[in-house]
Amino acid sequence: MDEMEMSISLKAIKCAWSYTIIFLAIWTVYNFIHIGEIGLAGFLLITQNLVIILVEYFLKWKLGRDEK
Repeated sequence: MDEMEMSISLKAIKCAWSYTIIFLAIWTVYNFIHIGEIGLAGFLLITQNLVIILVEYFLKWKLGRDEK
């Protein structure tokens, strides 16, 4: 895959991820207002963001360690 295809793929992934986050946030707020609980959508929203934060942190740490 050349750089242009890689750039297009990354932008598409970011758009899909943003859509998922927005959808889950709206669903979580709706459930919280009407049912009074966060539910599965909220759990997925929270854990998905935790995973991305932890993976980014780990990869940055690993990259910094490999450069030394």
